[in-house]
Amino acid sequence: MTSLEVLAVLAFACSGLIAGLRKQLDLVGICMVSGATAFGGGTLRDILLDRRPFFWMENAYWLWIILFLCVIATIFMKRRHVEFTERAIQVPDAIGLGLFSVVGAQMALDLGMPIIVTLLMAVLSAIFGGVLRDMICNEIPKAFSDHQPYAIFAFLGSALLIILQSIGWSEWLSLSLCALLIALLRIVAVYQRWELPRWQG
Repeated sequence: MTSLEVLAVLAFACSGLIAGLRKQLDLVGICMVSGATAFGGGTLRDILLDRRPFFWMENAYWLWIILFLCVIATIFMKRRHVEFTERAIQVPDAIGLGLFSVVGAQMALDLGMPIIVTLLMAVLSAIFGGVLRDMICNEIPKAFSDHQPYAIFAFLGSALLIILQSIGWSEWLSLSLCALLIALLRIVAVYQRWELPRWQG
């Protein structure tokens, strides 16, 4: 579980870093955006599930790693790198979505939470960091406004996780499969430009 969360944190930290660079924030702002994106969803999940200590407190060295990444990026990255990486970041962002979804769901399952609470923890873990990122950058959160499936993949993938474990699949196999499925669906949705129906008023 720790390994999965570490990978998710790295993926979302990169997403927040790029967002801060695109907005031309200073180093403090970039560090704040990157950290909020990386740890926001997991922190909210831990608060709601009453888990202590938080991941970033228990593994404080990750704060240093993200700080180091932000400093290096502000020194060496140029605008052309940011524009390219913004497109490329869709892949690690999708990976982070899949990993945070299944980690959140599994933690809720381990605590004996009802199915609907488990699904809610999966969705909140997966999207809240990105919501914080966009709010800090003064944008309407993309998870709510770009009309591409995002949270729905976290919901459906976590529902599949619950089903697989209920029929006897091992925890590691079901986690890996569902995380991969969520990530692949998100990548396909981005590149095929899938959209959810819009409210027409």
